[in-house]
Amino acid sequence: MKLQKETKRGESASDGEKARAHGRWYGDACGAAFAMELIGERWAIPIIREMMLGPRRFGEIRAELPGLSAKTLTERLESLEETGIVARETLPPPASVQVYRLTEWGLALEPVLQELGRWAVRSTLHDPTLPITPVSLMLSMRTMIVAERIGDLDLTVALDVGGKSFTGRLAGGDLAIRPGDAHDVAPDLRFAADAGFPFLAVFYGKWPAREVGLRIEGDTALAQRFVDLFSLPPKVGG
Repeated sequence: MKLQKETKRGESASDGEKARAHGRWYGDACGAAFAMELIGERWAIPIIREMMLGPRRFGEIRAELPGLSAKTLTERLESLEETGIVARETLPPPASVQVYRLTEWGLALEPVLQELGRWAVRSTLHDPTLPITPVSLMLSMRTMIVAERIGDLDLTVALDVGGKSFTGRLAGGDLAIRPGDAHDVAPDLRFAADAGFPFLAVFYGKWPAREVGLRIEGDTALAQRFVDLFSLPPKVGG
């Protein structure tokens, strides 16, 4: 049986086709191995992560990832665009700026990244004190919420971290998070901190909020109930 787009050994192909060909790293038909060829280059996953809650400008992505050079970011975005994971577009006036967004296929990576995150944090080598970007924190909360604990809880939460604002909507057993908007309705609860670590310490480590600088507005009992929805998986061997 001849597979679609099959290329015989020895047939010539353009440099671009070779660069995108399945098997360029491993020579293996495994889908998981191919996934690494698509998103396994250094910085690819953090770049994808930063677009998971909406389109971002080039400068916004680079500002969130200070260890990433402009050259590497350009190369990764071009590669991700070529493979259909990222699309480039210009926002309508008055913004009229170029942004990068995940395609529908790119957005489908969120559950993949969630499972990868749940798996990875079970390692005793995971260091939660390292910097975490606001978007990464929001995606972490969507990942580490324990669905079985939600029950009929229904509320809106404002999440302000490092000068960035997000709105969380807990309803129907799911936590949806998006960038905040000036027209958002008044939230039931507000959590705010100057960096991501206070959120991690309170939501996952269960530290007292005042000890780590997490500011909470709203009903105390409701806030505690919300915090109790989150938990990290047990460490390997734990």
